Amino acid sequence: MNIFFLAIFALAVFVATLLSYLQIAFVRKNRLLPAQLLDDAAWKSAADYSMIKERISIVQSVATAVLLALWLWFGLSFLDRSLAIENSVLNAVVFIDVFLLINYIFSLPLDIYQQFVVDSKFGFNKSSKKLYITDQIKTLFLTLIISSIIVAFVAWFIASFAAWWLIAFVFLMAVIVLVNLLFPVIRAKMFDKFTPIDESELGQKIRLLLEQVGFKASGVFKVDAGKRDTRLNAYFAGLGSTKRVVLYDTLIDKLSTEEILAVLGHELGHFKHRDLIKNIAVIGVLLFALLTLFGALDREFFAFFGLSNGSHNLIAMFLLFNPYLFFFAMPFFNAISRHNEFAADRFGAELADKTALKNALIKLVTENKSFPKKQPLYALFHETHPNILERIERLK
Repeated sequence: MNIFFLAIFALAVFVATLLSYLQIAFVRKNRLLPAQLLDDAAWKSAADYSMIKERISIVQSVATAVLLALWLWFGLSFLDRSLAIENSVLNAVVFIDVFLLINYIFSLPLDIYQQFVVDSKFGFNKSSKKLYITDQIKTLFLTLIISSIIVAFVAWFIASFAAWWLIAFVFLMAVIVLVNLLFPVIRAKMFDKFTPIDESELGQKIRLLLEQVGFKASGVFKVDAGKRDTRLNAYFAGLGSTKRVVLYDTLIDKLSTEEILAVLGHELGHFKHRDLIKNIAVIGVLLFALLTLFGALDREFFAFFGLSNGSHNLIAMFLLFNPYLFFFAMPFFNAISRHNEFAADRFGAELADKTALKNALIKLVTENKSFPKKQPLYALFHETHPNILERIERLK
């Protein structure tokens, strides 16, 4: 089993790095070709941004791999010896919180470089240093609070039940649903300012669109996303009574009313097709498979790394290896997602205006500097949305 996990880790790092190099070479070649959808300047700018992001991705992939190796080599055992809290549940909570905090600190320099150097260079970043620090503190606080609660329950399951992974699976699925339910409330209370626009002309048109498809929302809101970033976006958030329509202020500024309604028509396609429920179901299948795999680990697996098989080490191993195991499921997950996006496009085109949707997609690509073309193998692993050129072609 140890060889299997290490092989998956090594293979995932190799494949991810190779895909990034393939994407960079692909974009560099296509950058010299005649522009499509965008003007020449926007085409080249999107290509440059794409290549820089992939170079950062390579550095991040290698750095994360090095960190995992350090954790396995001596980090986990050192942390284990340093804490040694008698209560197993409390020990697991403190152990994982320290583990997450160290990982967070390790990832911070690259995140700062991405936002304040790269994103600033390409005109995306609008966040002040004060706002960035405040966001990071709030995010870290929330992460540690939520992780402490989850780890406490999972550690108790591991200590109390032979088939702990079955109980943990049910619990974690409940957490996923609860997070989706509370996300809008948490976001509004801690991070963003949501301004109701229900009574405006745009808000009334959105309300009519929602009523047309039977979508009951707690409100239509504009969010002050422009204080952090210039990119455009819109989304539906929440479940049940917390459902709401959220429009970035940047989106409202850049798109016409017809284009905004077309974008929302696309999102309503996801609602009508129950894509959120389908996505949660797919995540549930993957989560069940991963928990079953980790539930089969024995003492010898942990002894190989010089560790005890306590709940804290098991949870840490899950957090370390889960991204690499999940990586190989991404082509399957992405294929489903791309299929859903095409279906949502068709729904949005029928519900609103086909031309407006095409124009909105082009504006989103232009403003967000998203290079329209992707290397096919790279897209297989990384792209949840279809190629914009394919989406436009299918809307004709």
